[in-house]
Amino acid sequence: MPMHDWTRVEAGISHDFHHEWISAIKHTLNAALPSSYYALAEQQAAGFGPDVLTLHDAHTVPVDSTAVALAQPQAKLVGMSDAKFYLRKKSRVVIRHVTGDRVIAIVEIVSPGNRSTSGAVRSFVEKVWELLEQKIHVLIIDPFPPDKRVPHGLHARIFADIEDQPYQPPPEKPLTLIAYECRERVRAFVESFAAGDCLAPMPVFLSPSTLFVEVPLEETYLTACKTLPPRWQRVVAGTVSR
Repeated sequence: MPMHDWTRVEAGISHDFHHEWISAIKHTLNAALPSSYYALAEQQAAGFGPDVLTLHDAHTVPVDSTAVALAQPQAKLVGMSDAKFYLRKKSRVVIRHVTGDRVIAIVEIVSPGNRSTSGAVRSFVEKVWELLEQKIHVLIIDPFPPDKRVPHGLHARIFADIEDQPYQPPPEKPLTLIAYECRERVRAFVESFAAGDCLAPMPVFLSPSTLFVEVPLEETYLTACKTLPPRWQRVVAGTVSR
């Protein structure tokens, strides 16, 4: 099912749908992940919420690499931090409790609230870098077009300090899927799309050695769409007005 235009509905409808989409992604990943990894939908994670999925390393058995890819992701590599910048970003000490399984990746669906004010955008960007500083891989699904606060999209804001040429999505494909992989540097994989397009699969990285799983965003989006009340299905499809 092609991506809908989510600017047609109010924030509460988006939140409800995003919750269902995160659940669909969680079920799909848990069926595909190696046995030493698992995914959880959480209300809050690293300041994000409520549409957050965390991937954990249970440290129980060796990784079964048959379920992860070793080749290059399908998404386009569009940016890489330099080592100096990455080290410079490490300006704070993080203390963690010893209990609990290790978070290795986070999937975040951007909500209207993440982009509602300049402060909200700044907070979102800072939270992403906090995760990357801790070597937690991040997949961001942004179903909203650029606006005055993010004129070139969220990836351009996140990498604004390190790219000589700022990233600009194609005007005809203003929505973005962004996967960040953490090693000694941060690599950014981005796919641009538009309302009406099918969704490309995106990688969620499991380790800094190019181990990843591809998230079938199109299939999980279709699953979530089936849970949307018919009245709002018609609104996002543009067949009726709000």
